[in-house]
Amino acid sequence: MPSMSEVIAEHTGLSTDDEHWLRVLVEEWQLLADLAFSDLVLWVPEPDGNVFWAAAQVRPTTGPTALVDDVVGDLIAYSPEHLVSEAFLSGTITQTSQGKLQAGIPVDVHAIPVGREGRTIAVVEQHTNQLAIRTAGALEQTYRRSAAELAQMVTVGRFPSGDGGMMTGLRVGDGFIRTDADHEVTFASPNALSAYRRLGLTGDLVDADLTELTSDLVPASQEPIHDTLASALGGRKAREMEVEAGTAHVTMRVVPLTPEGQQTGAIVLCRDVTDLRRTERELLSKEATIREIHHRVKNNLQTVAALLRMQARRIDAPEAKQALNEAMSRVASIAIVHETLSQAFDELVEFDKVADLILKMVGDVAAADGKVRTHRNGSFGVVSSSIAANLSLVVTELCQNAIEHGLDHPGDRSARSEEVSVEPTVTDGRLRMEVIDSGPGLPEGFSITDPRRKSLGLSIVVGLVAELGGTFELTNRGDVPGTRAVVEIPVTGDR
Repeated sequence: MPSMSEVIAEHTGLSTDDEHWLRVLVEEWQLLADLAFSDLVLWVPEPDGNVFWAAAQVRPTTGPTALVDDVVGDLIAYSPEHLVSEAFLSGTITQTSQGKLQAGIPVDVHAIPVGREGRTIAVVEQHTNQLAIRTAGALEQTYRRSAAELAQMVTVGRFPSGDGGMMTGLRVGDGFIRTDADHEVTFASPNALSAYRRLGLTGDLVDADLTELTSDLVPASQEPIHDTLASALGGRKAREMEVEAGTAHVTMRVVPLTPEGQQTGAIVLCRDVTDLRRTERELLSKEATIREIHHRVKNNLQTVAALLRMQARRIDAPEAKQALNEAMSRVASIAIVHETLSQAFDELVEFDKVADLILKMVGDVAAADGKVRTHRNGSFGVVSSSIAANLSLVVTELCQNAIEHGLDHPGDRSARSEEVSVEPTVTDGRLRMEVIDSGPGLPEGFSITDPRRKSLGLSIVVGLVAELGGTFELTNRGDVPGTRAVVEIPVTGDR
C-alpha cells in the first residue's frame, strides 16, 4: 500500500504547503472519525480534477468499520453524480439521500471538501455503518453535533486548528467534555467526570464554567493554567496541557469549535494519568537507585584493584607478582562494566566501550614487557548486564593469556613488537569473538581439556563460557605463527 506522500507526489499537483496541511489534517482526523462513528478516506485530485486518488484512511475507535478493505492507492474517475466530485467542485458538504450497500452493509456517505486559503484542495469521504447506529442518547447526539461542526471547519480550513503533532494521544473515549461559547459545560462523559473527581471535584461538571472550575482545583503554583485554558476555550488555538492537583494528574486537549467563524463552544478531551505518572516516578527512582548501586560497586572494585596493585609492587617473587596483577585485571574489568551501567538508563551495555577500556588496561600492563599493541576489529553491539560481567572477564583472560603466553618469545623480551587483535561479530543472535595473537603458537599436543593443564586463566574462560551457554576453542592459526581463541555465545534479545 503506497504512502500518502507517494500518492500525492505521483498523482497530484499539490504544493508543499498544501501537502503539509493535509498531513496535519490526517494527524488530527481521528477525532472526527470517532465523533462521527465513521471511517474517513482522504481523496486528492489529479491536476485536471477528473480523477481522485485515495491518499489516507482511518477507522473509528467508537464503532464498527464501514470499509472492510483498505482503499489507499485506489482511484475514482470524475462523475457528476459522485459525492467526491460534487463536493470538490461545489466546496460544500454533500451526502447520500439514502444508505447504500457496501459489502452488504448499509452505509451513509458524506463528502467533506478540504478548504485552504479559499481553495478546495482535497475531499474527506465519511462512511458510517448504519447497522451499528446506537440509540440517540445524550452522548451520541453530542458526538454527532460536534462532528458536524468539525466537518464544517474542515471545509473552511479551520480544522485542524493547531499546528499538528499533538503528543497526548487522547481519544474521545478517554473523557469528553463539550462547552458552549461562554465556557460552560453542556455535556461531560462519565470518564471525564471521573477524571475531575480525581482532581478533587465534589459537584457536577455540567453547567459549570470549565475555566474557573479547573483553575479552582489546581494549586497556586499552576495558576497559569487558567490563562492557558481560557485561551483555548476562547477559540484562539487548540491547546494541550496537564493539570495537577495534589497527587492527581489529568492531561487535557482543548479543540475550539468555530464552524461559522464565531465561537460556538469547544471540545475538551481529558484522561486521568495519575497512576501512569506515579509509575513513571517509581521507575525513575528505581533507575536512579540501580545506577547509584552500580556506581558504588564500581568504586569498591576499583579500590580492591588498587590494593592488589599496591601489594604486587611490594612483592619480589615473580609468580606472586604476576598472580596479583592478573587478579587486579580481573577485578578492574568487572569494575569497567559497573561503571558503564552506572551511566546507562537501562540494563543494557554498549560493550564496545567496555572492550576498548579492557584492551587499553591489558595493553598498559603488558607495556613493561615489550611493545604489544591491542586493538578491536568489529563490534560487540549491545549486551545485557547479565552477560556483560562474564564477557568482560573472558575478554580480559584471553587477552592476558595471549600477551603473557602467546607472545612469550625466547630471547630479548624488551625488543619484541607484537599485537593482539579482538574481532567480534554478531549474526543471528550469536556473538562470535576471536582473539588472535602473532606469537609462536601452541605447543604440540596442547589440549584445553588436558587435566595436567594448570592455566587458571583458561580454566576461568572455560567455566564462564559454559555458564553463558557458549563454546570455546583455542588453536594455532595454521597459515601464520600465532594462536586463535574463538568464543561463541548466544546474545538473542540483547541487541
